[in-house]
Amino acid sequence: MKLVKTVDAVGHIICHDMTRIIKDVSKDAAFKKGHVVKKEDIPVLLSMGKEHLYVWEKKEGILHENEAAEILYEICKNDYMKPTPVKEGKIEIIAEVDGLFKLDTKRLHQLNSLGEMIVATRHGNTVVKKGDKLAGTRIIPLVIEKEKMEKAREVGAGIPIMEIMPFKHKKVGVVTTGSEVFHGRIKDTFGPVIMEKLSEFDTEIMGQTIVDDDKEVISNAILSYIEEGADIVVCTGGMSVDYDDCTPGAIKQTGAEIVIYGAPILPGAMLMVSYYEHDGRQIPIIGLPGCVMYSKRTVFDLILPRIMADDKVTKSDIQRLGSGGLCLDCHVCTYPNCGFGKGY
Repeated sequence: MKLVKTVDAVGHIICHDMTRIIKDVSKDAAFKKGHVVKKEDIPVLLSMGKEHLYVWEKKEGILHENEAAEILYEICKNDYMKPTPVKEGKIEIIAEVDGLFKLDTKRLHQLNSLGEMIVATRHGNTVVKKGDKLAGTRIIPLVIEKEKMEKAREVGAGIPIMEIMPFKHKKVGVVTTGSEVFHGRIKDTFGPVIMEKLSEFDTEIMGQTIVDDDKEVISNAILSYIEEGADIVVCTGGMSVDYDDCTPGAIKQTGAEIVIYGAPILPGAMLMVSYYEHDGRQIPIIGLPGCVMYSKRTVFDLILPRIMADDKVTKSDIQRLGSGGLCLDCHVCTYPNCGFGKGY
């Protein structure tokens, strides 16, 4: 680039977008990169406080901000994503489908640690809708050495640092335990909550089986849904450590692999996550604690999107949720636009 007086800039090519801010009206690029300055542009540029302009002088080994933004986008992008047109050296990445947003935070940190370049994203393991903004990419200066952008490519290693896992259609069986409900002493209020949560996704409710506190009966009810083609079985009730709470033992008795029983999340400490292998499929069997029935947002809201996207939940995944795993029970709930479940 070279610096010229604005009054002498007619015929020169502007090397970067130039933003004009009109209070309470707009903030937009009045002049785009590549614009050839005309005589009538001079008063406008001066009104924007531009006494001097940098005009483009292409040099070997130096990249413009727009070119660098394109490289950062290429490092990030994956299936089901699209870019916005480059603007003021920035490209935003937009979701093309509903799904679970996944992020390689380790490589994101490496990328942002290179200096003079940034990728800002939303949190990983969160629900995104078609049209949602996923990330923004840009460099800080107007130009950058090509060598630095090659280092960025090395961090990318040809593997996108972002992913969207589309949600799948799921057939769900619900097993509700508890003698008080089974014998009709109280009305079941857990089932309707589960149905409402599941209705936020593409689910088919196969049915709800209400059973007594009997380990054998509970296990048989779970396995019956699996034999009928369930993709998920959700168990409610009887998840505490009381001697007469049989659900954890019943889930284990099915032969399912127990991932975890007990989660560093409030509400939701007594969660059980397990997977049952059937006909080559890994079918989640989820034991939900009683808090899901009465708390607005719980551990179920954190793991359900992952299950709906076939993103297998591990013990380590659950344990890491301790940071950010405390719901503050705000008077006005803004979930998912809050810190619940978004640890470091």
